[in-house]
Amino acid sequence: MDKIKDIKTTLFRVPLAEVLTDAMHGNHSHFELITARVTLEDGTEGVGYSYTGGFGGRAVYDVVEYDLKPFLIGEDAACVESLWERMNWKIHYVARGGIASFAVSCIDIALWDIRCKKAGQPLYKMAGGNRNWTKAYYGGIDLNFPLDKLLSNIENQLASGHESIKIKLGQKTLDEDIERIAAVRNLIGPERDFMVDANMSWSVEKAIKATRRMAEYNIYWLEEPTIPDDFPGYAVIAEASPVPIAQGENLHTVYEHRYAMEWGKISFPQPDASNIGGITGWLKVARMAEVLNLPVCTHGMQELHVSLMAGMPNADYLEVHSFPIDQYTKRPLVLKDGLAYAPETPGTGVEFDWNKLEEHTFL
Repeated sequence: MDKIKDIKTTLFRVPLAEVLTDAMHGNHSHFELITARVTLEDGTEGVGYSYTGGFGGRAVYDVVEYDLKPFLIGEDAACVESLWERMNWKIHYVARGGIASFAVSCIDIALWDIRCKKAGQPLYKMAGGNRNWTKAYYGGIDLNFPLDKLLSNIENQLASGHESIKIKLGQKTLDEDIERIAAVRNLIGPERDFMVDANMSWSVEKAIKATRRMAEYNIYWLEEPTIPDDFPGYAVIAEASPVPIAQGENLHTVYEHRYAMEWGKISFPQPDASNIGGITGWLKVARMAEVLNLPVCTHGMQELHVSLMAGMPNADYLEVHSFPIDQYTKRPLVLKDGLAYAPETPGTGVEFDWNKLEEHTFL
């Protein structure tokens, strides 16, 4: 039995190089990184983590440290899916989804790190082994950028190896959003895939109007046009829109993802292993999408998701997020010609550079 001996939880607050803005969450000056280092009695260590947009990290830390850790000591780390289920029910009554899912993610990812190390296999093979690469796009958090800075930033991303681009929408007027869409399409040319993200800022009616105006610019998807819980509203948008609809980063249970796909009629589900209960939760959503003949995409934490996406036969696009978690690892994302490549080392492939993170320790 691979008994869990200890769990070390740490909270880091990591500043961003500049303030980044989206339509509903406002300004981001930093992100929070919550790590869980799970050690077995035989000395094997697995590292898991989650992140926030700058708020709530202390609550996630506390759930891991004071609720999950005491319950997990002495448990068999090999029983990953069983522990996932038991962790969720342990804190279900006070925190279904939300903070609970972030906390479970920290532990679950660490358990998968251990599982892969014990098997001597990289995560992408343990997750399905479809191939060792996936398509990737750059997801900018750039609503506050003036148009010239927006275009300059995109030029830099294209030069760094990206072939596909996403920008934020939600300016004061729809005319301004369409102006930015037109300028970006003109910059990147007609062939590159181009996504847009409204970050939940529109009504159903405005979203439909926006999709009809942006259709001429060959938009790959419109992400989160309205609030995440309005699944009937998403269905109305999807049925009226000439642009495919994406959703997922604000859905924190596997059941919400089911509702988005079956009721909301979205075309691109985007589970995030940091807030859906880790790798176990992510795989449940990805396989649900496969059964429904839908592709799966991601939100954030590209350093981990690259392996999950590489493993899945229905993978579409990996998001390369503007929160640079991978810059604090020993293997930043490997990108070439719009493709991201999964690590080949046993484990999740995410090994943090603790020396880099040390100065940002909060707890």
